[in-house]
Amino acid sequence: MDRKYNDLIGDILEGSGEKDNYTGKGQGKPLPQSHIKKDLFQNFQEKAKDAGFLPPWLKLQKEISALVHSARTTKDIDYINKKIKKYNSMCPPPMQKMSISLDNLERAKRIW
Repeated sequence: MDRKYNDLIGDILEGSGEKDNYTGKGQGKPLPQSHIKKDLFQNFQEKAKDAGFLPPWLKLQKEISALVHSARTTKDIDYINKKIKKYNSMCPPPMQKMSISLDNLERAKRIW
């Protein structure tokens, strides 16, 4: 045995004939400069958005919107109002919505 360590990646590159043709030899991947300009939370928000993450209150908002557009009876309205109450407890204060009724259902469809 001529070496003291296992070089698995080197063996794979050598087996495919690419060991000497590797352009990044001895260098790391350059980091984007945008991570320096932002704080940790902003970086997290960017990564989460790129990965398709939605906050739970936003998922609930989309669910309520679909329910409002398909509501027909007072039983539907009561169920939607329970969802709205839960939504209001989760979302930021400026995003909170009022409960709905059969009388203002058309207005609620425009809002939601």
